[in-house]
Amino acid sequence: MAETDARAKAKASVEAPGPTEIRSDAVRGELLKAGVWLGLALLIGVCIILIQPILLIFAGIVMAAMLDGGTRLLGRVLPIGRGWRLLIVCLSLVAFLVWTILFAGSQIADQAATLQTVVMGQVERIAAWASAHGMGNLQIDTKTITENLAGTVGRVTAAVGTVLGALTSLVMVLVLGVFLAIEPRLYERGVAWMLPMKSRENFYIVTARMGFTLRRLMAGRLLGMLVEGIGTWLACLAVGIPMAALMGLLTGLLAFIPNIGAIVSGVLLVLVGFSAGTDTGLAAIAIYFIVQTVDGYLIVPMVAKQTVDLAPALVLGAQILFGTLLGIMGLFLADPIVAMIKVALEREAERNAGSQAKRKAAG
Repeated sequence: MAETDARAKAKASVEAPGPTEIRSDAVRGELLKAGVWLGLALLIGVCIILIQPILLIFAGIVMAAMLDGGTRLLGRVLPIGRGWRLLIVCLSLVAFLVWTILFAGSQIADQAATLQTVVMGQVERIAAWASAHGMGNLQIDTKTITENLAGTVGRVTAAVGTVLGALTSLVMVLVLGVFLAIEPRLYERGVAWMLPMKSRENFYIVTARMGFTLRRLMAGRLLGMLVEGIGTWLACLAVGIPMAALMGLLTGLLAFIPNIGAIVSGVLLVLVGFSAGTDTGLAAIAIYFIVQTVDGYLIVPMVAKQTVDLAPALVLGAQILFGTLLGIMGLFLADPIVAMIKVALEREAERNAGSQAKRKAAG
């Protein structure tokens, strides 16, 4: 009997609360809140550290939206399987890139070699004119301009600043975009599986709207790039502006970046135009305004009617913020990021309005 009591006391002492046992509900609640805030801080820190791959993944999603949009558009005229339509879109993209490299690559490379000389010559002429008119002694060289530009595109995405880094990132974005476009529902269901059951319906609604918005946004962007690039190229050929092919290519590529891209391409076009004479420079100004008017008053409104209509000041502010913090990748992806955020906020406002209406009806 004494031995049994000793065993019971020993067991009770072992199972007694230790120094780490927290029995106060208030203390447990505060520790839970502290754990949530600590987890959120760690999540933000991880996102800052991994911002480069996060941006590459989002760029892959944007590429997948463009491929998916082309596949859906092709499905309206070709009653074949989705896989075959996606293959046609990918092969068309590859064929266009190969054609550009083989047939226009040498011409564009030659023009690009002289572009820097022409632009810097025009900038030096402007600086000399400003100095002659009492605006100060401006000393401008290629190194100074390069350093200033490098300082404005952020340092987080410095990996894409080299040629090898840019090519590697481009290949990763293309491969990721193709894999996502092959079976987008698979990844959507995988993410939804990790969410609570009550949140899955709203998740599917939000992702469907985001996908629709992103496809429309990228379709409008590609259409604008095509119109501006070809229009600038043909117009430059017609009036005799030097480096017409390169000007068309740069204008088309920079059209992917709203607001800022148009300004940069316009400055380059005008500088190159005035390098061939005053009449050519005035013609370059006219070409710029005509092309931007067509894009701004025909293409953009047509696309905005079927997708989110983003205020220009909002997009420009996001480009300045993301470009400074996240670098060139943030500058390119600012518009899609803002569009996705707006879709999510609109959906949340819709849910809140529905819940409020239900409470009023119940009361």
